[in-house]
Amino acid sequence: MLHGEGFWLVRFLFQRGLALLYLLAFLVAAFQFRPLAGENGLLPLERYVEGVSFRDRPSLFYFYPSDRVIGLAAWTGVALSVLALLAAPYWPIVPDAYATPASMVLWAALWALYLSFVNAGQVFYGYGWESMLLETGFLAVFLGAGSAAPPVVVLVLLQWVLFRNMFGAGLIKLRGDECWRDLSCMDYHYETQPIPNPLSWFAHHLPDRFHRVETFGNHVVELLIPFLYFAPQPWSSVAGAATIGFMGWLVLTGNFAWLNALTIVLAVATFSDGVLEAVFLLQQPIAAPEATATPLYLEVLSILLAVFVLALSVRPARNMLSRSQTMNTAFDPLHLVNTYGAFGSITRDRYEVVIEGTTDDEISEDTEWREYRFKGKPTDPERRPPQIAPYHLRLDWQLWFAAMSPSPRRPWFLRLLEKLLEGDDAVRGLLAADPFAETGETPEYVRAIRYRYRYTTPEERAETGRWWHRERVGIYVSAVSSSEVRLRRRPLR
Repeated sequence: MLHGEGFWLVRFLFQRGLALLYLLAFLVAAFQFRPLAGENGLLPLERYVEGVSFRDRPSLFYFYPSDRVIGLAAWTGVALSVLALLAAPYWPIVPDAYATPASMVLWAALWALYLSFVNAGQVFYGYGWESMLLETGFLAVFLGAGSAAPPVVVLVLLQWVLFRNMFGAGLIKLRGDECWRDLSCMDYHYETQPIPNPLSWFAHHLPDRFHRVETFGNHVVELLIPFLYFAPQPWSSVAGAATIGFMGWLVLTGNFAWLNALTIVLAVATFSDGVLEAVFLLQQPIAAPEATATPLYLEVLSILLAVFVLALSVRPARNMLSRSQTMNTAFDPLHLVNTYGAFGSITRDRYEVVIEGTTDDEISEDTEWREYRFKGKPTDPERRPPQIAPYHLRLDWQLWFAAMSPSPRRPWFLRLLEKLLEGDDAVRGLLAADPFAETGETPEYVRAIRYRYRYTTPEERAETGRWWHRERVGIYVSAVSSSEVRLRRRPLR
């Protein structure tokens, strides 16, 4: 189909999916941003305000760096996301003639609010799916609403985001770790990924031949299929369905926040109403209004948008095609057109940092150490890996990165230990279990031990019931008290 009237249902599904992801993202911000990057966070908001200019990383919190404003912005985002999610296709709250302008204001507000969190969130918001959510959210502003047909050019721009996401990921794998070329990467991936889920253990123990086939299939879906996104129907839909199936497998076998879910939402733009109606045996789109043409002003805006995106795409496209390709990079402060890519290299061994505390006044061989447990990372070998995604546990992800080094190189880590020594309630809310919370105690000392983790074999699990086997490899941070950790950590400026 060559006209926008054939994509009303596509827009309906896309907008609802995007609104749901915005809702999730703002809930994560409401519960996690303040202890991580708020006024007294692990990376204090003051560090962002003093370290960058507003022009380089614009954010509402640059001018209002307070936890109160953070909370207000997060819950406003939640409310607007619910409105976007529940707003019927007719937009009955406003006359149809004003549905598109009202929709544009709503989606623009969601984008601007979330931009404030991403630009001020520092390393805790340094993930590729943050930029992809912003880029996708910005394009959603121009999709229209009500009976107005969506501009086809905006749907093509959404396909362009999807293409860069998938093709960029495929290229960086071929250029990166040799295991992607010899088809052995999946031998390690399920065990060493940031946060495994309940099926990861089973996927890891699938036959080697299966891992070779799925690695080859990964290359097909990421390097060949994306070119069909721009093909005529039904080939575009076939490519979208292949992408959705691939993402579905990743959802089943890992916790990658909303990366997979957002990719699935983007893949909706590869379909047409005719294909969706045939697949789902619909007589007509759900509650579809009597479609009208795309308003002239929206057509003009969409064309200007396409020219703008094309100009901003030059640097990301060059990066994607260059031998020195970098992944997950924003090339402008508004995250309008970005470069993507994931898992260019695969770690062969899994390391975890286990934090322990004690109430003993002096450290001795008899000191009893109690472990802090986190919501996603595998601390307890007997605990089954949890299902977290599409929710995003930002501290757990950063701890996965931190454990790759034999000693702390992240400026927030020692501050985390300081907060645990203080019994900080906000940081405790990021944990699955604080061993001192129930008794109202605070530890006198904390320490961090580095372990190598591997999945148990089926025989080991049958015998012990454990999902993991761990081996201590060294001291990450030796026992420290509150005064000692304050002396050791550098000011976060």
